[in-house]
Parts: sequence; structure tokens; C-alpha cells
Amino acid sequence: MPLKECKMNERDIVIYLRNLSKTYRVFEASSDSIRNIVFNIFKFKERREIKALQTLNLDIRRGEFFGIIGRNGSGKSTLLDMIMKTLQPDKGGLVYTKGKMMKLSIGMGFDLNLTGRENVYVNGAVLGLSFKQIGRKFKEIFEFAELENFVDTKVKHYSKGMKARLAFAVAIHAEADIFLFDEFFGGVGDMRFKKKSDEVFKTHLIQNKTVVIVSHSLPIIKKHCKRVLCLDKGKILGIGPTEKMIKIYQEAIKKR
Repeated sequence: MPLKECKMNERDIVIYLRNLSKTYRVFEASSDSIRNIVFNIFKFKERREIKALQTLNLDIRRGEFFGIIGRNGSGKSTLLDMIMKTLQPDKGGLVYTKGKMMKLSIGMGFDLNLTGRENVYVNGAVLGLSFKQIGRKFKEIFEFAELENFVDTKVKHYSKGMKARLAFAVAIHAEADIFLFDEFFGGVGDMRFKKKSDEVFKTHLIQNKTVVIVSHSLPIIKKHCKRVLCLDKGKILGIGPTEKMIKIYQEAIKKR
């Protein structure tokens, strides 16, 4: 096992990454004339490699709240997908995780043509809850989201805020040892609901959990993370204390 390579006092490592890289190979198409463009006739150039992530070594410990920052296209979501093992790293890359892991993201949406009731069961099942468990939590979910009068309304008729509240109310029932957040965090809705959701987020969902969060919100990263990974176009600019990594990130933005 990879953790045998660690020292005895490092047995609390729950995410262990070595030589982690991801390369995509794509064909670029060119066209000699407007006619070829119109009729979609292409001449292919040689393959081009896109380095989505380059040689990352990282240990994350049990109970750590670890941040990942970087501009769009820097490889943040690619890294989360490799940690989740839904995306394979390049040859030689090693991913070891210990404990039940779950990824939550803003993109985890509802089927707009289903009702709130139906979406709760579908999304709850995606989070690993049985229908029996969802049934026991059903009333609590809609009460927390303050949507008791919209249980059987199709979600396409929900406002953006209503959908966000219901999605959050379902997500807080997720059970895992490690959470990977891709721009997903507590605090949705108006100020009153935001305060309520922030509190339950901290006391219920992430308490005593290992959390890896990808976010463009530097205040969130600064508030919760002691250690941060900074990425830029797949390159590792640094891993270290939050304030230092934020400065590196801001300098990289200025240079561009």
C-alpha cells in the first residue's frame, strides 16, 4: 500500500497523490477555403498535447480543510476528478484515498421537468441515500428549504433561489469521510437563510470531515483553509500557507 512509504506519524494521511499528471491529446483542424469550412471538410494537423496538470505530489490529512485556487482552465476540476477516480491520471500517477469520498458541485442540478419531490429522491439516491432514508428525511428537507408548499411543483417553475435552497437542503444529508467541493459551499439564499445554512453546513456536513475545496472565492479560502494549492495552466505554482498562496495567485493574475 502507498501509505507504507509514509512515516509512522503520517498515518493520518487520507489523500495521497504522487507524480500526478493529466495530458490530453487533440487533433487541430485547418481549412484551406471558405467552401471547405461550409462543408465541414478538414485537413488534420499533427496531434497537439494539452497539459491539464503537471507532476503533482500532495498529501492531505484527516480533518484538514484544504483549498485549491487558480484561474479557469488551470486544472482544478481535473484534479478533483482524478482524486475521485472518475478520471485516470497519466501513466505513473498514483492516487490513494482512505475513507468514503463524495464530490459536491454547483453543477449538481435538478431535472427541471421533475417535481421537487421527484428531484429530492433522485438527488438523494445520487448522494448514496436509500429511498427509506430519504423518506425519513423528506419532511425535514422541505421544511429546511422553506418549500413545503412547492413539494409537487415542477422545478422549472422554481426561482433560482428556491432551487439553490432545495439543492443545499438535500446535500447536507450527504454522508462521507472526505468531501470534495467544486465551487459548492454553505450559504445560499437571502441573508436570513444564508446564516441558517452556514450554521448547519459547519455543524452537520463538514464537522470532523476532511474537506478539499475548489473555489474562486478568496474570502472563503482565507476563512477556512490553512493550506492551499495554487495552480496556473496545469502548473503547480505552490503548496503552502493560505496567505502566501493567495499572494502567488494574485501575482500570477497581474502578470497576465
